[in-house]
Amino acid sequence: MPGAQPSPASRASTAADGAPATPHASPADAPVTRGFLARATLLTAVLSFAGALLGLGRDQALARMFGAGSATDAFLVAWTVPEFAATLLIEDGLAIALIPAFSMALARRAQGAPGDPVRSLVASTLPRLALAFAAVAALLAAFAPQVVHVLAPGLPDPALAVDCTRLTATCVLTFGLAGYCSAALRAHRRFLAPAAIYVAYNTGIITAVLVLGPRWGVRAAAAGVAIGGCLMIVAQLPVLWRLLRARPGVAESTGADSGGRPMGVALLAAVLLFALCRQSQVLVERFLGSTLPSGAISHLNYAQKIAQIPMTLSLMLCTVTFPVVARALADGDTERARSRVERDLALAACVMLAGASVVVACAPQIVELLFQRGAFTGEDTAATVRVMRVYALGLLAHTLVGALIRSYFSAGRVTWYPLGAMAVGLAVTAGIGAGAVGPWGVMGIAAANAAGITVTAALLLAGMGPRSIPIRTRRVLAELSRPVGAAAVATPAGAWAASQAGTPLSSLLAGALTIGVVFLLLGRALGDQGCVTALTSLRSVSRRLSHGRSR
Repeated sequence: MPGAQPSPASRASTAADGAPATPHASPADAPVTRGFLARATLLTAVLSFAGALLGLGRDQALARMFGAGSATDAFLVAWTVPEFAATLLIEDGLAIALIPAFSMALARRAQGAPGDPVRSLVASTLPRLALAFAAVAALLAAFAPQVVHVLAPGLPDPALAVDCTRLTATCVLTFGLAGYCSAALRAHRRFLAPAAIYVAYNTGIITAVLVLGPRWGVRAAAAGVAIGGCLMIVAQLPVLWRLLRARPGVAESTGADSGGRPMGVALLAAVLLFALCRQSQVLVERFLGSTLPSGAISHLNYAQKIAQIPMTLSLMLCTVTFPVVARALADGDTERARSRVERDLALAACVMLAGASVVVACAPQIVELLFQRGAFTGEDTAATVRVMRVYALGLLAHTLVGALIRSYFSAGRVTWYPLGAMAVGLAVTAGIGAGAVGPWGVMGIAAANAAGITVTAALLLAGMGPRSIPIRTRRVLAELSRPVGAAAVATPAGAWAASQAGTPLSSLLAGALTIGVVFLLLGRALGDQGCVTALTSLRSVSRRLSHGRSR
């Protein structure tokens, strides 16, 4: 319509998605402003939260239709494949190797390198990686019986787990291609499509469970994983295709340029082995849980899914700023990268600890509201609550590991130190878990997880410096102590407020509101940088909303 103004939502989406101001401008080369980071983080957080809510809806559908019994345990063993694939190929693995490579290619293109280094990088990496993904997926499907036996030797129905594993094996190919698209788009500062992939993924699973579940049983969920993986690619490929094709003013590559520093096999191996080692904590848990009574693995899974929501939301900022840090290092600006990482650690810890306080204080209400219906009984709720509260003890360490690992590889250099740190933490998890599973059952497994990841986080912090971005470790630790103190006070305050209400929903709302107020006010009083930033952002959003209403 002539003269019409774009809506605030469309302006935010365009800005956060990195649309260029002119036909010849590259969004990846433009200066990064606080407003851009805020909009991109908000967009990513909103869509990721929507994906997380759909993930909870997926778990609710599984709990309602199949409960926490042997069929669900069989599917969750097969679920190990997409869990590993998501970490290795979308979140902490392939993206950590690819984003610095794309950032270097973008920097060389901005400096006037011959040809198009970005297209050259795609041409030299995507076909080989796609072939490797397809080969691994085929091997997993072929050797599914052996995989199930290794993962859960005490499983009562291995045949069902084998069927599900063969279906979920397809995600190695689909997640690999989706992760490649996500890394390329984020390096170009395009965040809308990558943030929407889990919305598409969980929509596919939920639809498959509801439509096919009555006839296929829990195999429908495994088929949903295959369908959802394809939808993740569909959500991103058109955007990336347009981005790679629309390069006005850039000469076609002759094939001689590989995009700058090549993404070598050693770098890819260091990143993927770290991610594999980190995700192997799940293998340890499933292996130990398979020796416990039926439903133990399900309780571990549901507790972990809920407890990790605050950590996932807190790392949204790091997801947005990782390309910024990588580009700063590609441009040779170490000071800008260090300052960005230190701010990210403070804000991520603040968000995570506030959420963890809600998880610990309101655990019974959360689990009851989400899962206690159908085949999921009150006993399942009580067991899940106990495990969830123990898991929460390791959430700060999980957040630090997720943030710090990006710093180690943001320059695109090979380092094996993170793998060593993660291997030590995994050994701690396995050792404590083997000794604790007998007397304490699933709670012992959860405690082992928290202990192991805490050791890894401490080692990664201690190793920052010449191996990574030289952050000021003592200053970072002092900063982290402030939100920890705020959480220690806010958690019992929230638990008390939740106990005063009557229904689960009102209890959860009362507890969460109390924790939010106490945490932010106390954090600000203690001088926590994350809380100050959060309050400043809230005031800014309130002013913009008031301005929008007055127009």
